[in-house]
Amino acid sequence: MRVTVIGTGYVGTVTGACLAYCGHRVTCVDTDARKIEKLRRGEMPIYEPWLEELLQLAAARGGIDFTTGLEAPAAESDVIFIAVGTPPLETGEANLCYLEAAARSSGAAMDDSRFRVVVNKSTVPVGSGNLVDTLVREGIGEAHPGQLKRIHFGVASNPEFLREGNAIADSLYPDRIVLGAEEERTLQVLRELYGPLIAQSFEAPAFLPRPAALAQVPVVTTTLTSAEMIKYAANAFLAVKIGFANEVANICERVGAEAPEVMTGIGLDARIGARFLNPGLGWGGSCFGKDIQSLLHTAREYGYRSRLLEAALEVNLAQRQLAIQKLQEKLFILKGRTIALLGLAFKPETDDLRDAPSLQIAERLLQMGARVKAYDPIAMEACRESYPALRIQYCGSAEDAAQDADALVLVTEWKQFASLDLRGLAKRMARAILVDGRNLFDPETARQAGFDYCGIGRPQRAARTNGAAAPTMT
Repeated sequence: MRVTVIGTGYVGTVTGACLAYCGHRVTCVDTDARKIEKLRRGEMPIYEPWLEELLQLAAARGGIDFTTGLEAPAAESDVIFIAVGTPPLETGEANLCYLEAAARSSGAAMDDSRFRVVVNKSTVPVGSGNLVDTLVREGIGEAHPGQLKRIHFGVASNPEFLREGNAIADSLYPDRIVLGAEEERTLQVLRELYGPLIAQSFEAPAFLPRPAALAQVPVVTTTLTSAEMIKYAANAFLAVKIGFANEVANICERVGAEAPEVMTGIGLDARIGARFLNPGLGWGGSCFGKDIQSLLHTAREYGYRSRLLEAALEVNLAQRQLAIQKLQEKLFILKGRTIALLGLAFKPETDDLRDAPSLQIAERLLQMGARVKAYDPIAMEACRESYPALRIQYCGSAEDAAQDADALVLVTEWKQFASLDLRGLAKRMARAILVDGRNLFDPETARQAGFDYCGIGRPQRAARTNGAAAPTMT
């Protein structure tokens, strides 16, 4: 099939690469000429593991192109994906200006040569499918007066569930594929499009083997509205689950319980599950906060107040202040102190800094008169470019960041940080204080290395008072 993907961010680029790898002919469109030129040269405008390798394979299979012009590829396509940004407005609702432009332009590019499906891949407010249908019709009417009844199309919602850093695996080996539409003809086109993914009939790339237990991907077919709601509900639930873990961790710290042990104990319950139960400095990124705000805005439009979702935002905001609080407990005065941050990206395996806890922590430290140093394996250049006014001293390694620092704060749990020489780091520092914002390190190991250690939901003590062993599973 021929496919057009509008938008070359995380979702658009990954979606285009995976569909082309599965044998479809894909054209990715973006108004950012610099980004398109980079992609044509094989340079990635974003950091995502295996994306460059997959694009090379995709070019040799179905084929993939990059262009700034929408009209020609959309006219030749069977499916048009809208994967543009929907950033939040001050009111909390999503800014749909890019979506509206893409939908209207898609309609203008259509003719009566084939049936086309316009797919909302962007995370959009509930009801946006109806809006897209109207805008496509307006685009057709403006470009082809009097021909609206001759040009046939369908509108679908196909939400993405990609995790940055794992986007390729999440696309090729998804937990489920959600297809929302009002007409069977539209659903049938999408079932054909996703056929290789549903049946897992494609050859798995050597760098990313297929999970052994995966034989076929479940497909959920719904109405447009339900599909849109599924995306928001999924992200809201995950955000609430993380918030719950953080709330329990804060209580654990006060009563003397070990939050990681508690999370292990409850995560083994099949009704709860272990994922997203890791206490820390709060979530960030482009999805959770924006999607919850948008869902809250929708609820208010219908006269409903969601107190649970409001609390999830409040808990997350408060959690980021824990790093400052713990530093004050150790150093008392932060003015003139040097604080080193390990990690800037909002999560490992990405250079994305949107709503990253590190930025809020750094800004607050600088306001309080501290000096801030930082090291991140990937995201430092992005931070320099996007936040030039942030007075951070960027370091070439974790060791450089620790040199003469009064405290070290682990903000992003990059895998390579787990194997750092803690004893060597402690010796470099003016004061060997470690605030482990992701509970990455073993407390006793860190203390034996010379650190005054504190984690999240971990009581301040040198050893277990009752001689009990850590929990084990047999």
